[in-house]
Amino acid sequence: MSDEPAPAVQIVRGTPDELELAALVAGLVAAQTPVEDEVTAGAHRWADPERRVRGSSGWHPGPDVWRWSLRS
Repeated sequence: MSDEPAPAVQIVRGTPDELELAALVAGLVAAQTPVEDEVTAGAHRWADPERRVRGSSGWHPGPDVWRWSLRS
């Protein structure tokens, strides 16, 4: 036996042309889940608006919160 892995996709019937194979490959690529690399793994946390609010837990609702809204 050879050490080559089995193909991920195998055409078992018919003879697809180049456009049909391209559509199949595009669909398979679109269906897979994206893998985040090390550089962009935490980028969404930097864009979180709560991060810009003073304090670790963000805004707290209350009667006097309007007074402190301009002091950030």
